[in-house]
Amino acid sequence: MRAVVVEQWGGPENLVEREVERPEPGVNEVLVRVHAAGVNPVDWKTRASGALIAWGEVPVVGWDLSGTVEAVGPGVGIFRPGDEVFGMPLFPRQAGAYAEYVVAPARHLAPKPASLTHVQAAALPLAALTAWQALVDAAGVRHGERVLVHAAAGGVGHFAVQIAKARGAYVIGTASAAKHDLVRELGADEVVDYRATRFEDVVSDVDVVLDGLGGETAERSLKVLRDGGRLITLPGPDDVPAVRDGVRADWVLVEPDHLGLREVAALVECGELRPVVDTVLPLGEAAQAHAIGERGRTTGKIVLTVA
Repeated sequence: MRAVVVEQWGGPENLVEREVERPEPGVNEVLVRVHAAGVNPVDWKTRASGALIAWGEVPVVGWDLSGTVEAVGPGVGIFRPGDEVFGMPLFPRQAGAYAEYVVAPARHLAPKPASLTHVQAAALPLAALTAWQALVDAAGVRHGERVLVHAAAGGVGHFAVQIAKARGAYVIGTASAAKHDLVRELGADEVVDYRATRFEDVVSDVDVVLDGLGGETAERSLKVLRDGGRLITLPGPDDVPAVRDGVRADWVLVEPDHLGLREVAALVECGELRPVVDTVLPLGEAAQAHAIGERGRTTGKIVLTVA
C-alpha cells in the first residue's frame, strides 16, 4: 500500500511516499481503507523530533482518519465491512493514518457522520475530541457559564467554540481581526483581537479558560478566572501555571474515545458542530501540508485525500 513515512527526523522535506506492507487486523481490530487523513500540529512536532511517541519499525505519520471498514478481526461486533468510520486510533502510539490502510482497535473508531464527506470527517477526531474532553470531561462546562477559548479559529479552538455554545455557555474567543467573523459565525458571543488588546484587560469573571497556547498565555489567563474557575491547558504539563486559591488548572492530553466520537458525531448531525477545512491536498503532498501548518496561520484544519 502507499504510505507517507519519515525518512529521518527533521523538516517536512523528510516526508516521502513509499510502498509498505499492508497491515492485517488482529483480535478486536478492524482494517480501514482510508479515504482522508487529518493533519494536526502533533503530526509535524513528532516528524521534527520523533520524540513524542513510540514508533513502529516503519514510521508512518498521522492519526486522524475517515474511511471504510475493509475487514474485521476476531471479536469485533460493532462494525462490518463496508461501514464508514472515523477516529484517531492508538494515540499517542503510532497509528499511521497517512496511508491507504490502517489497522485500529474497533472501539477507537465510531460511525462517520452521514452528513459529512470523508474529508470533513477526517478533520474532526483529534481536534474535536480534544475540545470535548477538555471542556466536557475535564472542565464540566455547564449552561450559563462564561468560557474563554484562546486561538478560537484554530483546529481545536473552532471546535471548542461550538461545543461550549452547544453546552449553553457564553463564549468569548481570541483571534486575529481577520478571523472574527468566522468565530462569531461559529457561535462566539464576544471576540477579542489578541494582537490589538490584552485579553485580560477586557475579559473577566470567566468560569473556564481553554488554553491551547501555554506559556505566558496560561499565566495571564488566571487573571480572568472567577472563584471556582477552571483553566485547561493543552500544550503540556509544564504549561500548567501555579494557581491561586479558588481556581483550578489542569493539563489534558486527548485519548481515543469511542463514546466521545459518538457525542461529537451527534452534535454534527443536529447542526451544532461543523468542521472548517482550510486546505485539502493529496497524500503525496503531505510535506506541503506540514509546511503550511507550521506557518501557524491555518483557519480550521488541513486534510489529505488518500483514496
